[in-house]
Amino acid sequence: MAGEIPDLVAQERAGTGKGAARAARRAGMVPGVVYGGDKDPLAIQIPFNDLLKKLKAGRFLATLWNLKVEGQEDVRVICRGVQRDVVKDLPTHLDLMRLRRTSRVNLHIPVEFINEDKCPGIKKGGVLTVVRADVDLNVLAGDIPDHITVDLEGLNVGDTITISAVTLPEGVKPVIERDFVIANITAPSGLRASDDEVEETEATEQDADPEA
Repeated sequence: MAGEIPDLVAQERAGTGKGAARAARRAGMVPGVVYGGDKDPLAIQIPFNDLLKKLKAGRFLATLWNLKVEGQEDVRVICRGVQRDVVKDLPTHLDLMRLRRTSRVNLHIPVEFINEDKCPGIKKGGVLTVVRADVDLNVLAGDIPDHITVDLEGLNVGDTITISAVTLPEGVKPVIERDFVIANITAPSGLRASDDEVEETEATEQDADPEA
């Protein structure tokens, strides 16, 4: 499960609107807004380099943050969106939402696969085809899992792994109600081609044999 909640350090931003946002960017900051939690929205700004580093580290939108703003009480937040420059793909604005530990939120949680060395299908040359590298799950804000685990032990070529086959952490549930596919063990292309040739040969022999 998730460990200590990481800090996200920001500054309160003076003024709102496009002019104030442009001024923040000129100063090397990324403007943002904190909303929700039965409080008024708070205009903030985060050092560009700090935010870019966290974005490159991954899972920024799937992480519960402890927002620290001087003069304000610390609050748990989750990012609800990062706007980026359409040309440079660099962050230009972010929206943060205040959360309580007991709040439930939908997040994309990464999938981790284990026991490939105990998977007969892979040992035979099969290929693990990942359909979903992360899964949209409903979780408690105070207990966000780092990942969910898919055990490949005992799986053979042709087997399909769906969400119902995965043991989810307590209190975690899929957002999508249907039993969707996460991954499957597919035959290697060479083996599939060989199987197709066998089927074609058998069909040809049956067509040629009037007693078949």
